Amino acid sequence: MMVTDAYMTSWTSSTDTSFSNSVAPYVPHQPTVDGAFLQKQPQNAPQVRSEARPPHQPTTALREFLAYLRAERGAAAATIEAYRHDLRHFVNFLREQTVDSLDDVDYRRLLDYVELLAERGLSPASIKRNVAAIKSFMGFAVRDGLASRNASTELKVPKIARRLPQALSIEQTGVLLGDEASLDRDESLDGNTLLGGDKPFNGETDDATPCELRNQAILELLYGCGLRVSELTALDLAMVDLDGGFLRVVGKGSKQRLVPIVGAARTALGTYLRTARAHLHPKRTLVPVDASAVFLNARGHRLTRQGIYNIVAAAGAQAGLGNLHPHSLRHSYATHLLEGGADLRSIQQLLGHADISTTQIYTHVGRSHLREEYLTTHPRARLRSQQDTGQSDTSQSDASQSV
Repeated sequence: MMVTDAYMTSWTSSTDTSFSNSVAPYVPHQPTVDGAFLQKQPQNAPQVRSEARPPHQPTTALREFLAYLRAERGAAAATIEAYRHDLRHFVNFLREQTVDSLDDVDYRRLLDYVELLAERGLSPASIKRNVAAIKSFMGFAVRDGLASRNASTELKVPKIARRLPQALSIEQTGVLLGDEASLDRDESLDGNTLLGGDKPFNGETDDATPCELRNQAILELLYGCGLRVSELTALDLAMVDLDGGFLRVVGKGSKQRLVPIVGAARTALGTYLRTARAHLHPKRTLVPVDASAVFLNARGHRLTRQGIYNIVAAAGAQAGLGNLHPHSLRHSYATHLLEGGADLRSIQQLLGHADISTTQIYTHVGRSHLREEYLTTHPRARLRSQQDTGQSDTSQSDASQSV
């Protein structure tokens, strides 16, 4: 089971303090001298311990699993925290069932836990995420000799309806990114309500504050480069090459990719870096606290995910688009590329998708555009449309004569 950064938590923090938040260091077990590992494994196959280790309590096994994610899989801190959050509830359930060893976890008990999640009102997507976490955890336990069997292999992952991404139209995007929508002096977009402070500004763009120029650059990069929020907040100055027209982006799984930045996005980012960023710092100092971050709040710290959410939501409300989400701009980026004729493989690389099937969902979004293209370009479609128009005109003429 692959580790995914798409993991999101849905339960509130548990009041149970029996499980420590600390993660013990993971120490891989070395081959024994009696030849326990003499059987050669395929290069990419997970190693299976030939000798079972003493049974471990679920709590101890969970600590080792989290340490494994950090040390060997290189999972992000948010991913580790998400696994710990969900699996802690599972471990607490096992303790309530007086299960002292993972060897005692059978299919019936796992099914009871899934039913409990449903009774607690979790959505199918949240249940699917919890099941995936249990499968990863139990699979690790068997491979590492912490359990002799993996009953979760029989556990079915609930099927959920795949929702189509919500994309803005090109007209809506123009309103959002237009001069009046993005640089208007509104408290929802300046630093007063979101990030604090009405700072004097003497940069080249006299009609905008530093926070407004920063917000404009954020909106342009989310739509013009299709960045995830996590990629935007992690952007450092060393990763920006405006002369070459590229950003070096670190995506899921710490995978790096080059994303072109041109046009309005390049102009907005360049203006922000040249005239506004240096003015975002604490009042007591003249330099930002985080010298490497591209996007700063009014106090000179790296802008957080929540800060990005607030900025985009406020911009959407000002443009009459409701509660706009940053990922909607990424969806719009991909949808408009597809409608403009970009091939799916190129869009996959630009978005940083590991699997082309993830990118293919945008083909469903663009079906209305394809239908319009068909109706305007195919000769038989035009003929049919003309016939329909003629019949409609005749019907209207007959109706007018009858009246």
